[in-house]
Amino acid sequence: MENSSDFEKETRIETLERLIAAYQASYYNGEAEISDGEFDLLWDELARLRPESPILARIGADSGSFPKARHRIPMGSQDKAANPAEFRAWAEKTAAGTFLVQYKLDGASLELQYESGKLVKAITRGDGVTGDEITRNARRMKGVAAELDIPFSGGVRGEVVMTREVWKEKYAEKANCRNAANGIMRRKDGEGCEDLRLITYDAAAFGDDGFFEDEARKVAWLKERGFAVAVTVELSDVEAIIEYRRNIALARESLPVDIDGLVVKDRTTDMADLRRGRPERQIAFKFDLEVAYSILRDVEWSESGTTYTPVGVVDPVRIAGTAVQRANLNNPAMIRALGLKIGSAVSVVKRGEIIPKIEGLAPSGVLPARGERDIVFPERCETCGSALEDAGTRLFCPNQKCPKRLLHRLQKWVGVLDIRELGDKLLRQLFERGRVRRIPDFYTLSPEELADFERMGDASAAKVARHIRTKRELPLAVFIAGFDFEGVGGTIMEKVVAAGFDTLEKLRGATEEDLADVYGLGGITARIIVEGLKETVLEMDETLAAGVVTVAAPPAGNLPLKGFSFCFTGELSGMKRSEAEEKARSLGAVAKSSVGKDLSFLVTNNPTSDSSKNKKARSLGIPVIDEKDFAAILQDPSRAALYKQPPAVPAGPPSLRLF
Repeated sequence: MENSSDFEKETRIETLERLIAAYQASYYNGEAEISDGEFDLLWDELARLRPESPILARIGADSGSFPKARHRIPMGSQDKAANPAEFRAWAEKTAAGTFLVQYKLDGASLELQYESGKLVKAITRGDGVTGDEITRNARRMKGVAAELDIPFSGGVRGEVVMTREVWKEKYAEKANCRNAANGIMRRKDGEGCEDLRLITYDAAAFGDDGFFEDEARKVAWLKERGFAVAVTVELSDVEAIIEYRRNIALARESLPVDIDGLVVKDRTTDMADLRRGRPERQIAFKFDLEVAYSILRDVEWSESGTTYTPVGVVDPVRIAGTAVQRANLNNPAMIRALGLKIGSAVSVVKRGEIIPKIEGLAPSGVLPARGERDIVFPERCETCGSALEDAGTRLFCPNQKCPKRLLHRLQKWVGVLDIRELGDKLLRQLFERGRVRRIPDFYTLSPEELADFERMGDASAAKVARHIRTKRELPLAVFIAGFDFEGVGGTIMEKVVAAGFDTLEKLRGATEEDLADVYGLGGITARIIVEGLKETVLEMDETLAAGVVTVAAPPAGNLPLKGFSFCFTGELSGMKRSEAEEKARSLGAVAKSSVGKDLSFLVTNNPTSDSSKNKKARSLGIPVIDEKDFAAILQDPSRAALYKQPPAVPAGPPSLRLF
């Protein structure tokens, strides 16, 4: 039976996905119902709870009021940095010599397509692949050139904005400038489009990757053609960019148009990177969502496994409509770097975490400090009494045999393998009696032993033993995640595996430097993985030697279900949902958690039911199949084509391909 915390998490995820989809729809059709800050809170929470959610890969969709047209410039989403620490990590990974820094305009994206210097199409962002063609409306906007001074064939990308002055004078009944601009640009009669302005920031030539020398040349070229360009500066120092962001944030209310951050790019144009749906060499450096100032009254130390995490207790303040009295302090290094003390005046920011974050000291003069005294760090593990190790980024018990550390790893393994029959109460009894202290111990349990435990009985004991010993072939990322390296879950390990460390042998042979080069990891995570692999080498080998769990081989070149996706709902009779997902992935398919228009199959043992997922699948024309049909597809993957072809990626005329 699913425990209450899992149920609550799944319910929250479903709510977040529904809200984000609804708010995206209203945003892209010009009637946003919430602010960008409030939307970001929802987005960040979903990314934390389920980073693989398909909702996070969606951009939005325009109305059906205009004909559709295909983009030539990718119009996906950017990665974002919400604070200086996140930006520094990105900048360190990017290692660019010079950065181009532009205002991030808060409007509506538009792509202008030119052939031989003449404007032929203007296309809204849409879903990132196609959008509404609003060429006639765009011609009425300020800053849209109907003809260029050179015979250029390519795309120009910009943001349609409304100035604050025009909004106050003519459209104050709209929630903000962006809402007004979104609504007007989609009017069938084009009325009011003369009140809009296009500000550009990107360009590319069709079929010629080398047309622009670098990103700075793009900006100069746009200005030479007479386009208005987003304010752009070149900076090479990371701290100078952070200071620039702070200054612009303070002055943004005086700007003629709305901006919600900065876009920072590597000055060097990298066409391979720009082909990605989410480029890695540029980032949206967002302004703070909302900041409040308070006094740090105490620091409590939250224990998770063997790690002690500081949580600040502050005088109550309101942020984003909620009362806040506890805020995350991250780690000891942050406390020392900021010079925090009990009684310090601090800046508190809420970014979607359950517990908001103390980002630093409050600006001088905002709030006076009160009776400052040093923060006391715990020195010994409360479970085993060992001296805690202060590694800066984390404070933890280094004792590899600490009972809390061992129990947490066992709990993680049971959770990752989804052994629902082995409840936490029974696991704790096994642990306290000393019967199960390491993961391999699970595979030595007999039904007779289990029957001796409280409220078990022969039948229950046999069931638990059977499910523990059910053979499983785990993807490498899942296997490693089950050994509970601090802060390293399946998502991080999937990045490592995708980078080429796709066997246990390759992983064990990797150095910290090797893993630190994987985008999105960094040196700290790389060290944790390398140390964790060394620490658990015997435990992993013994677990595999038991013959119950095996690590799946890297996918072969021939993946017959590549391009297809499956969502499993309800109880399956022949296998667990996790097993079904693993089987689908092994053949190249994607396992999804929700029904969307890009889903290939919904698998359920009650295809005729009126469940919400069944209804949605039927409304989208997605085949709803049962477990027998799914097994037949696994047996003969060519049968998948009898139901539905995987969604095709539009190719476009080769001569006009931009990327």
